[in-house]
Amino acid sequence: MNFHDRIVPLTVATALFMENMDSTVIATSLPAIAADIGTSPLTLKLAITSYLLSLAVFIPASGWAADRFGARRVFCAAVGVFMLGSIGCAVAHSLTDFVVARTVQGMGAAMMTPVGRLVVLRAIDKRALVNAMAWVATPALIGPVVGPPLGGFITTYFSWHWIFLINIPIGLTGIVLALRHFPAGRVADPGPFDLIGLVLAGLGVAGLAFGLSVAGLDLLPWQAVAAMIGGGALAMLLYLLHARRIAAPALDFSLLAIPTLRASVVGGFLFRLGIGALPFLLPLLMQIGFGLSPFHSGLITFVSALGAIGMKTLAARILERFGFRPVMIVNAIISAAFLAACAAFTPVTPVALIMLVLLTGGFFRSLQFTAINSIAYAEVESARMSRATTLVSVSQQIAISAGVAVGAFAVEATMAWRHVAAPGAGEFGPAFIVVALLSGLSLLLFLRLPDDAGHQISGRRAGREMPGV
Repeated sequence: MNFHDRIVPLTVATALFMENMDSTVIATSLPAIAADIGTSPLTLKLAITSYLLSLAVFIPASGWAADRFGARRVFCAAVGVFMLGSIGCAVAHSLTDFVVARTVQGMGAAMMTPVGRLVVLRAIDKRALVNAMAWVATPALIGPVVGPPLGGFITTYFSWHWIFLINIPIGLTGIVLALRHFPAGRVADPGPFDLIGLVLAGLGVAGLAFGLSVAGLDLLPWQAVAAMIGGGALAMLLYLLHARRIAAPALDFSLLAIPTLRASVVGGFLFRLGIGALPFLLPLLMQIGFGLSPFHSGLITFVSALGAIGMKTLAARILERFGFRPVMIVNAIISAAFLAACAAFTPVTPVALIMLVLLTGGFFRSLQFTAINSIAYAEVESARMSRATTLVSVSQQIAISAGVAVGAFAVEATMAWRHVAAPGAGEFGPAFIVVALLSGLSLLLFLRLPDDAGHQISGRRAGREMPGV
């Protein structure tokens, strides 16, 4: 790879680093934040959900905005909005303040991440795409590595407010790199903006995600929850009818006719349900169930990201050697098994064993993410790339949001079944089993892929024999 092929992905990685570190820092510090602003850790999941939901609602505008105003301008503005939301989180004094600030962060992240990915896809040849995606992901994975121990250290020995202020220098670095290395050009004719579709899709996603998230928390009357879910479903139905009548809908579901993109979106959705719950459930298990401090909890859970970084150096060679389909099928099973293994963690489980499970699981989950993220664009033509990145990004964020909701609901359901008022270590086990089963179901989508799926970007010759087959 030449300098251009490295610096553009690394510039995008700066934004991913900030976003991913912020998410893991918050997950580690949830109990301390909840205590300070007067709510419970499980209720505070609304702050996580609001961030992810804001991402899902505003991402549909990202592709068109990049085409219309230029990727560099949109990226820099988005980073600035994310930094503004970070400051808002640092000064929040109530659950409402915190949720609003996280929503602002989500608006910024909704633009900077998909727009950055679109720049990479347009600037890098498909044959080098897997390596480029690894360059994007590897520095970004430093965020989860640094996030838990750093967030735990700051929360334990200083104040949780400072975990958001570290985004300011990182964001400024991303803006400087983008101004120097991102192209300033715009698409000559980006086409009309689907405002009606954006509103309908946003209302649909918001109603369904928020309705399912607050169900069972007793934060709203059941009639209000039912109205949110029903209204969200109706809005999505109206969006689907609307999308069939226009040429460039906000979310182009016709792209799902492409087999590799369909497997990435639908199979990736199921796989991410479990992964989305993991950063939420693990810190709570360590701190509430095992009684560890945020710092000690972070020191244990961060090894999962170390395993992920280790895989990034091997992913391209593994996919070239075996191909996408076999890797994604086998890896779905292995990753789900390591996720389910977390259900066996108890206060007396040796810390070394816990870290080994998390390290190895992170290794295989990273390979699966690289495969899912790369194969999505294997057969997408250049003219439809911005629509593809929009659809993929929305599905990814909704899946993570749903994973948090499913994980929390499973814990709450276990508490209700066992008639306990507060969760202990035993109440988290069933949640890990549930999300692991959902992640494992993704293999059903990968089984339907052709044997040579993704050969355009894996470097593996179409029709090449599998070793030992």
